[in-house]
Amino acid sequence: MNLRTHAGQRARSLALALAVPLLAGSSFALMPLPVQAQSAPVVRGLPDFTELVELVGPSVVNIRTLEKARSEGAPEGMDEDMLEFFRRFGIPIPNMPRRRGQRPGGPQEQPRGVGSGFILTADGYVMTNAHVVEGADELLVTLTDKREFKAKLVGADKRSDVAVVKIDASGLPAVKIGDVTRLKVGEWVMAIGSPFGLENTVTAGIVSAKQRDTGDYLPFIQTDVAINPGNSGGPLINMRGEVVGINSQIYSRSGGFMGISFAIPIDEAMRVSDQLRASGRVSRGRIGVQIEPVTREIAESMGLAKAQGALVRGVEVGSPAEKAGIQAGDVITQYDGKAVEKVSDLPRMVGNTKPGTRAAITVWHRGAARELNVTVAELKADADEAERADDEESPKEKPSAAAQQWGLSVAEITAEQARELRLKGGVRVVSVDGPAARAGLKPDDVIVALGTSDVHTLKDFEAALAKADRKKPLSVMFRRGEWAQYALIRPDK
Repeated sequence: MNLRTHAGQRARSLALALAVPLLAGSSFALMPLPVQAQSAPVVRGLPDFTELVELVGPSVVNIRTLEKARSEGAPEGMDEDMLEFFRRFGIPIPNMPRRRGQRPGGPQEQPRGVGSGFILTADGYVMTNAHVVEGADELLVTLTDKREFKAKLVGADKRSDVAVVKIDASGLPAVKIGDVTRLKVGEWVMAIGSPFGLENTVTAGIVSAKQRDTGDYLPFIQTDVAINPGNSGGPLINMRGEVVGINSQIYSRSGGFMGISFAIPIDEAMRVSDQLRASGRVSRGRIGVQIEPVTREIAESMGLAKAQGALVRGVEVGSPAEKAGIQAGDVITQYDGKAVEKVSDLPRMVGNTKPGTRAAITVWHRGAARELNVTVAELKADADEAERADDEESPKEKPSAAAQQWGLSVAEITAEQARELRLKGGVRVVSVDGPAARAGLKPDDVIVALGTSDVHTLKDFEAALAKADRKKPLSVMFRRGEWAQYALIRPDK
């Protein structure tokens, strides 16, 4: 018998010895495991959450929102004055079907939704989600001791989904705020809330991921804690009894829990709540750029060592970014001394900067790093970004063969166009096709640079195309109305 056959028989014997005790009525003894198998980590058991519930539970509240029943139109043939008479004196309105549960008289308050929250301070400030209180005419906060208070909305911020309400009470059990930077993936966490209106419900799980991007300003904590409608606004609690997040969203195709939930990091939420308590609103910074991710292809074409940072696709005319010297096609790699690893980092960094602050920015500009300083402006709520196209006629030129290969037909811009756009020169796009159209260029865009070359005239444009490698993407900087933008034209294969 050779060694291979002997080893095979030994393995089969061991497998049989391990499998036999699983059979009903077997009297065979289990053979001892090899030394290596016995050295596996020992599971000490699941954590006990009872002390945490006793500690944090009294700080969690139930929030019910009410709205006034909207008045319905008058029956045919009855004017509004007569309708008001019936309502004021509680007389049933003829030919008007009464809604179920509605009492006669004026508009009645009716339930709108149920959510959760937690006590921030002993004097009655409560944190919850903005979507819990949105559109409510009245807020009712119920404590675990069954006391109920009418609450006043201090402020709500839709961008971060954080809201603060105030109840008239004192000596309340406030939560302890934790340090999110100490939170680790795989760590046990617990949630307390009112899923489906069931108050003081406790669920537990682990942190599945951190820094999960699902919004401009929020690097969410992802967990597998069971979160359902009504849990929104409740606390996510670590094993030290500290609040590390606000339960805010779930990933679901059914409307119920499917194994993934998201919480707002408490440090981000506290930054928002401090501003809401101070002024009732949140002030955020802006620098006036449109950005997109830096792909490996873009990084290689620009000479970057790796795909990181935020690619500036557009710069608003007159914005802090333009005044600082940031241009379309630049890659922002650092902001205020901190590395911009991915595109979603920049909006959070700038948004958390106080307007009026002067911040240092590092950009990768045409093959080299540049240090710039920008004075951060304030982000206006729901600011409109208008685009305008220049309808002025300009002479049309026959597209060159080189331009046609990239799907471009261009013409010189007039002096008046250059003056209106505050440009030294450029070429106007007459028509686009193929690669240029796929890159997003449109007629009346004004090209100001190709690759690393500035474009002031048609001669500059043709010279830059002549130097371009037709097998590699061509970077284009252009103006569209008030925005300077960047595009990458990929050649046809």
